[in-house]
Formats: sequence, structure tokens, C-alpha cells
Amino acid sequence: MKTRAFLTLIGLLIFQLGISQGTADFFSKADTFFSSYIKNGKVDYNAIKADPVAIDELLELGKTLSVAKEDAKTYQAFWINGYNLLVIKGIVDNYPVKSPLDIKGFFDTTKRDFGGKQITLNDIENVLLRGNFPKEARFHFVLVCAGIGCPPIIDKAYSPNTLESQLQRQTELALNNPDFIRVKGKKVLISQIFEWYNGDFTQGGQNEVEFINQFRKEKINTTAKVGYYPYDWALNETK
Repeated sequence: MKTRAFLTLIGLLIFQLGISQGTADFFSKADTFFSSYIKNGKVDYNAIKADPVAIDELLELGKTLSVAKEDAKTYQAFWINGYNLLVIKGIVDNYPVKSPLDIKGFFDTTKRDFGGKQITLNDIENVLLRGNFPKEARFHFVLVCAGIGCPPIIDKAYSPNTLESQLQRQTELALNNPDFIRVKGKKVLISQIFEWYNGDFTQGGQNEVEFINQFRKEKINTTAKVGYYPYDWALNETK
């Protein structure tokens, strides 16, 4: 019995080591991919379409991996990268296209094979990330939906060791960007992201402006009248 238990333990350790090595490989290859095909927040879909080997290999690797949510930073980084890669793959498979909304079921019904699951993009965002970590509103500034209205995609992978600083930096960049937060006197126009996911930004009794001010250099008057400008769903592609 002791021998069987010992062998079971060894097998489990070998399995976990394999997952860990595979995850590290995924983060490394994702970093190379993003640095190759992302420039100034835009995606070179044309180049990826012409040579899809890198993204196809990444997503094949991602299919085989399963990250426990208890390992929060690894789990979050894995699924953030997965979401952004699956969005790009979905666009590439239908390219040329003017907007992700031109692709039927892009976010809500088309299931992707990733992370040991058959899952939609909306489920990655709303169930795996927001659902498991409801206090983390900064997800909205790193999940990129392929529209210009979304915060820009970065030319690096999100990784467990740098995730906190990356979440903070991308949130600060978005909320200090005058095109994203449009202050006009006593009125401020903000992205519809704040309207669609209002509860994420008003936790603890704060209002949207109070949330935004946590990350801004120039604070907005908390009594400012808030409005939402229309979301730009045009494709975030390089020209």
C-alpha cells in the first residue's frame, strides 16, 4: 500500500511539473507572438493571416493546459492571454473583416477549445475571470475585444510575475488617456465599458469617477456629470 501511495504521489508530481513547464512555455511563446504582431495597440492581422503557424501552435499548446484558479496570478495571466489570442484567431479566420460584430456569435455562442475547456469568449471574461475574481475591475483594461474602443492591446504577454504591475499600468494608461476619458468642463464622457459593467466600478459604494480617480494624475471632480460616448467597434488593425 505504501509503495502504491508513493508511486501515485510521484506520478502526481511529474504531472504537475509537466503542466508547470507547459505553462511557462506558453507564456514565453505568447510573449514572442505579441511582440512580433502588435504595434502601438494595433494587430497586424494581415501578417498573421499570411503565416498563422505561430498562433496555431500557441493555441494548440493552450488546449493541453489546465491552470488551477487557486494559483491566482498564473490563472489570471493564462486566461487574459488566452482571451486576447482567441480574439485574434477569430478575426484572422474571418479576415478581412471590418469589426468583430460582423462575425456571428463571435463573443457569445462560438466555443473555443482552450485550457481544457470548450468555452466562449464571454465565458472567459465573465465566468472564469470576473466570476472568480469579482473585485478585480482592472480586467477590463487588459482584455481586448478587437475594437478600437477597447483599451489597446500590448506587445507583451501577461505573465504571473509581472501581472500586478501590468494590470496597474494598463489601467493607468487607459484612464489618463484623453481619448478614453474625455473631460469637458463639468462633464466627463467615459467609455461604455463603465455602463455595461457598472457594478465592477461602483463596488463599496464608490461612483465611477471615484474609481477612475484612483488611477488618474489629474483628478476629476467627483460631482462631474457623467455620460457615455459610443463604443467604436471598428477593427484595431494596423494599416
